[in-house]
Amino acid sequence: MASPDKLKSTTYMPAISFRSVSKTYRSARGELKALDSVSFDIEQGEFFGLLGPNGAGKTTLISILAGLSRPSSGAVFVHGCDVQVDYAQARRQLGVVPQELVFDPFFSVREALRIQSGYFGVRHNDDWIDEMLSSLGLTDKADANMRQLSGGMKRRVLVAQALVHKPPVIVLDEPTAGVDVELRQTLWQFIAKLNKQGHTVLLTTHYLEEAEALCSRIAMLKQGRVVALDRTSELLRAAHSNVLRFKIDSELPPALAARARVTGRIVQLPARDALEIESHLSALREAGLHAEDVEIRKADLEDVFLEVMAADHSALAAVNP
Repeated sequence: MASPDKLKSTTYMPAISFRSVSKTYRSARGELKALDSVSFDIEQGEFFGLLGPNGAGKTTLISILAGLSRPSSGAVFVHGCDVQVDYAQARRQLGVVPQELVFDPFFSVREALRIQSGYFGVRHNDDWIDEMLSSLGLTDKADANMRQLSGGMKRRVLVAQALVHKPPVIVLDEPTAGVDVELRQTLWQFIAKLNKQGHTVLLTTHYLEEAEALCSRIAMLKQGRVVALDRTSELLRAAHSNVLRFKIDSELPPALAARARVTGRIVQLPARDALEIESHLSALREAGLHAEDVEIRKADLEDVFLEVMAADHSALAAVNP
């Protein structure tokens, strides 16, 4: 019979486990519940997306995971280590890329990465630093002072700092916000390579096309609660409609405007079937409007996200991971 220690060592653990995590902020104005009993697991090696509108609780959840904030109740584990009880061990498992551009203005890029390595007790890792600099397009900036870098280059350095100790779990909090297409491509190629090597990735982003392309599973938060949790393919399959897309130069009739997603001249309307598509087009004709570049497409993750966020979750049942 195996010893308890042997059984413990072979027990599988998720990469990240959120267990009934709640966070309430109190002020003179009253209480604000940022998180309300959030529970789900992220498996080892997953590329997992955490989505939600501003104020949904994503950054609060990431802050608790990173040990920067304490939950009002509940617990968070990284590879079985409680982020509050065993902070140092849990933190070694994590590489966190924050939203904010935080940097030390007195060091070069290479110096900053060596110093960051020292925080985790890692020495003589110049080969790995060189590989990261090359993969993130920073080789020619290695000896540049951090103050001399553009915003996009500083964000690349933040990614390198988060990965300098080769953490098994990578947390990306809005990593491509406000950066150019080149950086996005470079970053995702590198992160996808690490994910294939076994690293777990947790991504928060407002670029839903990125989440759809990269994430195998997704959780959606609304007002601090999990309102959707499933494989990306299942979320897309469960979408209630196709989408009628066209361009128009005039205002839509009120009945269509209430349901439409409008971006400049582009109008997108949910349509369950051919009859509803014809109904939309008929309403345009009756209003004397001419639609251009008409097409019908499958619902994408943005459509699913808007549908989930628009639903009434006031009586939301518990969501099981």
